[in-house]
Amino acid sequence: MEKIAITGLGIISPSGIDKRVFWANIKAGRSAVEKIERFDASLYPSRIAGHVKELEGYSNVSSRLLKKIDLFSHMALVASELCIEDAKINLSQENLKRVGIFMGNAIGGWLYAETELRDMYLEGREGVSPFMASAWFPAAPQGQISINYGIKGFSKTIVADRASSLMAIGYAARTINRGKCDFILAGGMEAPVTPYALLCCNTSGMLTENNDNPRSAYRPFDKNRDGLAIAEGAGVLTLEPQSRIAARGAHVYANIIGYGTTTDAVNRIAPSVDGKQLVRAIKIALNDAGLLPKDIDYICADGAGSQIGDATETKAIKDAFGDYAKKVIVSAPKSIYGNMLGASGVLDVITTVLAMEHNIIPPTINYETPDPVCDLNYCVNKAQEQTIKNAMIINRGRGGINCVLILQKS
Repeated sequence: MEKIAITGLGIISPSGIDKRVFWANIKAGRSAVEKIERFDASLYPSRIAGHVKELEGYSNVSSRLLKKIDLFSHMALVASELCIEDAKINLSQENLKRVGIFMGNAIGGWLYAETELRDMYLEGREGVSPFMASAWFPAAPQGQISINYGIKGFSKTIVADRASSLMAIGYAARTINRGKCDFILAGGMEAPVTPYALLCCNTSGMLTENNDNPRSAYRPFDKNRDGLAIAEGAGVLTLEPQSRIAARGAHVYANIIGYGTTTDAVNRIAPSVDGKQLVRAIKIALNDAGLLPKDIDYICADGAGSQIGDATETKAIKDAFGDYAKKVIVSAPKSIYGNMLGASGVLDVITTVLAMEHNIIPPTINYETPDPVCDLNYCVNKAQEQTIKNAMIINRGRGGINCVLILQKS
């Protein structure tokens, strides 16, 4: 893969919206997971989550439009605005037919959908907003971004469970390599803190039930892990080819240099116990980047926090990296703010980019009891100073979806 530059970051997260606040909270390992109070979640097995706060303080979205869209589109619009501003791109000077939008999410806009479906059963067809049909579906944020900026280029929405946004970023980078777009807004969004979405996540069996200790509940790689804590949020990147960078003198956070994806084809929910297809995805990404395992300085792990998820991810890293596996530093910083499901990948990329910029490995928090099965060189509870030239990001979705992206410091 030819190097694709990341030139702008837009962050909407429980750990902050301003990138300096976000990074300060990540570096300090301050948990943002808390009890759900938006609705009565007392009967749910898992009732904790990471919530976005202060969104309105960063939003220029009109009250008229807010009545027509779900929260996940609102967050996507704000993240896109922040990203474009950060990249210092003037869209009035761009050929918008050559600008793309590549977004990923897993469940769509259920806060809007649940409200309207309730009204339909209470009031009949007249009680349903005409915008229901366009507000909830997974491609709605892509459409709203397109309308807001007049962007008309080749675009995609990816739905691949927790691998959605990382896959969207990889797809976007390859699309630029093929010359189909001048630059692309790439990322993802998720708003799962709603009654029905929370129910779906609970029935999947992937959530922690440590409700009495929300800030310490999500504990990837710890022996006593029992699942992830969900979170809402969004992240958007501007991706540009090297030719544009030189022409406009843009600041480059990092470059995307490798990408690989595979599928286990074993179970509709659980990953394969042998981890072979994740190993293959890692090797595809390394080959794409022209790197060897020893060239990777940091791995931002999927860190599902489940017994099988963390064990198989650890096994795959050991199988792929061989003797170097226990030397490379690994962490899952999403343990700090919660797992954003389809948006987790772009937040992993943003976190890793900031880690590279500051030469600091972000920690996995809540790690207390080592697990003999998970025996890599984890960065636990406290950030570590480390120069990061090359970093690998791993995301995995239910059904055995494996996605790996490699970044290089500019």
